Amino acid sequence: MSIQNCKIIKLPKIQDSRGNLTFIENNSHIPFSIERVYYLYDVPGGESRASHAHKSLHQLFIALSGSFDIVLKDGFRSKKFSLNRSYVGLYVPPMIWRTLVNFSSGSVCLVLASKKYDENDYYRNWIDYLSDVRTK
Repeated sequence: MSIQNCKIIKLPKIQDSRGNLTFIENNSHIPFSIERVYYLYDVPGGESRASHAHKSLHQLFIALSGSFDIVLKDGFRSKKFSLNRSYVGLYVPPMIWRTLVNFSSGSVCLVLASKKYDENDYYRNWIDYLSDVRTK
């Protein structure tokens, strides 16, 4: 996969004087079915999260509260995305290295994933990832 396959997805936003509502439907708003949902919160200032890639997992990252940056690398290029709206998500397909940085105080990162947790799907070592991605 290439970094060009990563994209910002605007989610439906229904505005109402009582508050806004955003929803996500499988294979409709995002290009995969959701098998797992998790969120990151209380990340101390200066800390980063992730720093890995997945072999076959698709993900959508959403800043439910606050803001953070996601640095993506495909073995050849890198690109930084800033997330700070709860109705916008970043789609990351398999074989893209991701690192989450610059968490604001009180930020919450929601992650929708195409598969359940599987340790065998991870590249946790940059050199191993780079070796595999550059030989494919």
